[in-house]
Amino acid sequence: MNPPKRFALVAGETSGDLLAGLLLGGMRQRWPDLQSFGIGGSRMAAQGFDAWWPSEKLAVRGYVEVLRHYREIVGIRARLQERLLGPSRPDVFIGVDAPDFNLDLEAGLKAGGVRTVHFVCPSIWAWRAERVEKIRRSVDHVLCIFPFEPELLALHGIASTYVGHPLANVIPLMPDRALARAALGLRDEDTVVAILPGSRASEVHYLAQRFFKAAMLLLSERPHLRFVVPAVPALRARIEAEARSAGLGGSLVVLGGQSHTALAACDVTLIASGTATLEAALFKRPMVIAYNMNWLSWQIMRRKQLQPWVGLPNILCGEFVVPELLQDQATPQAMARAVADWLGAPAKINALQQRFTELHHTLRRDTAQLATDAIEQVLEG
Repeated sequence: MNPPKRFALVAGETSGDLLAGLLLGGMRQRWPDLQSFGIGGSRMAAQGFDAWWPSEKLAVRGYVEVLRHYREIVGIRARLQERLLGPSRPDVFIGVDAPDFNLDLEAGLKAGGVRTVHFVCPSIWAWRAERVEKIRRSVDHVLCIFPFEPELLALHGIASTYVGHPLANVIPLMPDRALARAALGLRDEDTVVAILPGSRASEVHYLAQRFFKAAMLLLSERPHLRFVVPAVPALRARIEAEARSAGLGGSLVVLGGQSHTALAACDVTLIASGTATLEAALFKRPMVIAYNMNWLSWQIMRRKQLQPWVGLPNILCGEFVVPELLQDQATPQAMARAVADWLGAPAKINALQQRFTELHHTLRRDTAQLATDAIEQVLEG
C-alpha cells in the first residue's frame, strides 16, 4: 500500500482557517488517509489537522503592528521551516493566504526541495505589485479565487488555476433570513444591523468603539433598531466590554461566532474591510465598509494602493457599489449616516442584490475538485 499523503498548511487568521478547512474537506475526499499539520485554527482541526501553532499567532495586520510581533513571528517561521525540511517532510506545502508569512516560508521550502502551492493569489492587482517576483520564486502553483487572476499571473510565468471562491459554495444563493432570525431570537419585523469590527485584536482596538458609537447615533434616530455583533471567541469579552463602554444595552447582542447567521439575518451591515465584506456580498446584504488603523501603517499602505477601492465587493464589481469610509473618514457620524441611507433605499438595495447575485454565480465553482486536481498535478510534477 502507498503511504498516506502528507500536507503541511499554514493559515494565518480566521478567514484563512475557514478557507483551509473547506479545502481540507475536499482534499480528504481525494485522499481519505491524508495527514495534515502546520499552523491553523478550529475549522482545520475539525478536518483532522494537527496545529503545531494556532492561527491567531499570525493574525496581525499593518506594518507597525507586525513590527511589534516581528521577532515572535520570524521565530515561528524559522522553526516551522526547519521542521518541514527535516526527515519527515511533507509531499506538498500549501500556504493559505497570509502572504507576508507564507511567501518567505515557501521560498525556503521550495529551495529545499518541497513542492509549494499558494491558495489565494496575493493582491498584486490591488497593491504591492512588486510581490509578483517573490511569488514566481516561491511558489510552484497558485490556486486563484478570482477569475481575472490566472491571466495576470501567466504574464509573469506563474502557473495557476482558477478554483472559484469556496465561500460561494457554502453560502446559499438565496439566504434564508427568516431561519437566521429565528436562530438569533429576532422577529421578522425587526430592523437589524450586523456590526462586524474584525477578527483581529488590532482591528477591534481601532474599530469597535467607532462602530458602537455609530450604533448609538443610529439608535437616537431609530430606537427600535436591533444590533448583532459576531465575535471570535478570543475577542468576545473585549467586544462585550467595548459595547458596554459605548452605552449599548438591550439593543445589542454579542454572538459567539455565528457571523454567517448574523449576515443572513440582518438588513444592513457595518463591517470592517476584509474577507467578511465578500461574505456579506454573497449574503446579498447592503453594507458600509469602514477601516481605521495605525497612522503610519495607513500612510505606507496608501502609497502602495493600485486601485481606488479597498473593499472586495467594490474591487470585484469595478465600482463603488457600497460606500467605503477609511481612516479619518471612518467617523461614527459618517458611518451612522451611511447605514441610515441604506435603510431608506429599498430600490437601491434591490439593484445591489441583483449585482451581488451575478457576482455569486461568477465565483461559484467546484472549488474542492478544481483545487485537488491542481494539487495532484503538483504532486506528480
